[in-house]
Amino acid sequence: MHSCSTEERCILVAMTETSNDIKADQHLDARGLNCPLPVLKAKVALNKMRAGEILHVEATDPHATIDFEAYCARTGHEIIRLTESDDVIEFFISRAENPKKI
Repeated sequence: MHSCSTEERCILVAMTETSNDIKADQHLDARGLNCPLPVLKAKVALNKMRAGEILHVEATDPHATIDFEAYCARTGHEIIRLTESDDVIEFFISRAENPKKI
């Protein structure tokens, strides 16, 4: 199990971030974390957010794309953008109005 090197990397930071035309309400830095931690931390963050708010997640786990796609398919959250560059995978996830419990 991976432990964070700095406290900042594990904390969900409330912020506004834009990536082209998407404005994120929350940001989660999950770089350096391995499965299942990126999805579990995103789940905690999304549970605290309101419907329609957007969570921006940065991850480096090579399985993150498969994990987030499966999680969102099961819960009803929507990945509105997924990009990969320099080994960092970025997800912009819109919180569902009534997410399914899993």
